[in-house]
Amino acid sequence: MMKLGARTAPSRSLRPCRCGGRGAGEGVWGGGRCLQGEAANSSNSAARLSRQPQPGPHLALQPLCRDKEPAQPRQSQTTAPASCPARSGSARGTIGLVVRPPLHPCSGNRLGNYKAQEPAGRRGADSPAVGVRAQGARRCGLRVLRCDWGRRSPGAAPGVRASRARVSLGGRAMQRAAALVRRGCCPGTPGPWGRSQSSAAAEASAVLKVRPQRSRRERILTLESMNPQVKAVEYAVRGPIVLKAVELELELQRGIKKPFTEVIRANIGDAQAMGQQPITFLRQVMALCTYPNLLDSPSFPEDAKKRARRILQACGGNSLGSYSASQGVNCIREDVAAYITRRDGGVPADPDNIYLTTGASDGISTILKILVSGGGKSRTGVLIPIPQYPLYSAVISELDAVQVNYYLDEENCWALNVNELRRAVREAKEHCDPKVLCIINPGNPTGQVQSRKCIEDVIHFAWEEKLFLLADEVYQDNVYSPGCRFHSFKKVLHEMGPEYSSNVELASFHSTSKGYMGECGYRGGYMEVINLHPEIKGQLVKLLSVRLCPPVSGQAAMDIVVNPPVPGEESFEQFRREKESVLGDLAKKAKLTEDLFNQVPGVRCNPLQGAMYAFPRIFLPARAVEAAQAHTMAPDMFYCMKLLEETGICVVPGSGFGQREGTYHFRMTILPPVEKLRTVLQKVKEFHIKFLEKYA
Repeated sequence: MMKLGARTAPSRSLRPCRCGGRGAGEGVWGGGRCLQGEAANSSNSAARLSRQPQPGPHLALQPLCRDKEPAQPRQSQTTAPASCPARSGSARGTIGLVVRPPLHPCSGNRLGNYKAQEPAGRRGADSPAVGVRAQGARRCGLRVLRCDWGRRSPGAAPGVRASRARVSLGGRAMQRAAALVRRGCCPGTPGPWGRSQSSAAAEASAVLKVRPQRSRRERILTLESMNPQVKAVEYAVRGPIVLKAVELELELQRGIKKPFTEVIRANIGDAQAMGQQPITFLRQVMALCTYPNLLDSPSFPEDAKKRARRILQACGGNSLGSYSASQGVNCIREDVAAYITRRDGGVPADPDNIYLTTGASDGISTILKILVSGGGKSRTGVLIPIPQYPLYSAVISELDAVQVNYYLDEENCWALNVNELRRAVREAKEHCDPKVLCIINPGNPTGQVQSRKCIEDVIHFAWEEKLFLLADEVYQDNVYSPGCRFHSFKKVLHEMGPEYSSNVELASFHSTSKGYMGECGYRGGYMEVINLHPEIKGQLVKLLSVRLCPPVSGQAAMDIVVNPPVPGEESFEQFRREKESVLGDLAKKAKLTEDLFNQVPGVRCNPLQGAMYAFPRIFLPARAVEAAQAHTMAPDMFYCMKLLEETGICVVPGSGFGQREGTYHFRMTILPPVEKLRTVLQKVKEFHIKFLEKYA
């Protein structure tokens, strides 16, 4: 908004002063300083003014000391109004002086005085302003300026150019206000009341030494200065394809038409997000632990109450809201050890070797932190399967370790071949120190289940090459093929005899997120570490203590997974039915996915023996590869992006997991309900056929 006013006073020199008041536009520079008119009493002030162009004899300058001025009576334009009394007050976003000539005799508008004001971004905020106050000629046509920012306001002495001043303004509104001053220097046509020279704002800006423009301080954190290891981290499961899916979802919500009505997130193994119902017993115990007053309710079974009381009694203050020990709640670690012993047919497990974690991912990254060391050729090398779960490559990049790839045998249902391990280690020794071997069983994204013989060969190889074994076993409940069975590395290691069981260092991992539970959000997990040096155990606990403890609610959820209802307990039958239903549906969907993919020309899918993903190979024509290169995309990323844009189905390109050169894949979860999964697979089939026709 713009204001008009009038003022006459003798010319004065200006010096900055400090005011204690508050108000928009009541001072200078937005920092609590204003300009008060005072007699020149400083050589600095005189010198400053001597360097600036001086106004003509018809112009007198007065400082702006207030934002709003008292109403002036209507008067002749030749009558000089009374001077404006100064009012103290700090300014926010106010620069310079305000021109204040007489009022128009007909309209009562003030002529020649303007102050540009704009809100500072919210209603009721202080208004930044730029203005210059001067006694101009008898008539000034500022109505033009009020309506049109692009025209010059007449009213200043000839030849005074605002280009001689530099203005530093913060915020978009201040910059636009400063444009008033700058645009006064341009030649212009006469205003509606006959003034045709540079604006009064430009003249006073030239008189006033305007604050020099501040250079913006360099950011401390930039892409160039940030940790290069973090910049190198990539996580395909939530990468560009997912960002595009989010964008499409927002467009659908805004009513933008698409070839589909919903985005189907088949990119991640989030069971409950895809419609899987939680296990009743697990949620009952969690409800009791979260709100203990429910322990008196008859709506909850006694076996659930018994577990909830045991967990709460082990928590500080009998509350999940308290911290636990860094290694985890002691009774829950005892339950994990008992579960491992039952699972492995009596092989003992020590609670002191159990570390509760924030999901399995936390345990994997923690153990890798204490394993990685050295530099140059002595830098730790970590062997990971290709295809792999991107967590491993991300943590390796973050820790600046060396990723050593070994390839699973796609032609043999993604089997692990020890000869491939030997090749990888032999080549890696030329540039690093291979020290860690990671196994994912059942496989992610490939879905294979390792045989007992394969596991024995891997353990022998690790013993032979002195490798630390990491066994990612979060899908141990997800085995579907009739001829497959889950074998834990811990059990096989024990059964191979003391030469192996006493020497091979092994960390194995489990989680609440997968299996039949699908409780991803609780972030519960554990790792068991055996044959660890006693001094290293102390270092591991120290490292875990830095993050205080994993979420206690996640620890409680992990306890229910490893300590479910047993035969004879009130909740056992319902628990058994729900567990078998979830795993049975997953087995049906695994077979359905395999069969339908293998009916599509140009697609080949290995049997889904376990886990919860399909990883089909897609055969892309040369023209499709060329089109992907033209878009600077990996060919399978190009394929998956087109699939998303045309069908709304979000899958992850195989290049995000790793694959042999010249092959292309994508990973898709099998978690949607059976009928919805059938629809998804049919859409993928139709899209793939059209894609081949387009690029054949």
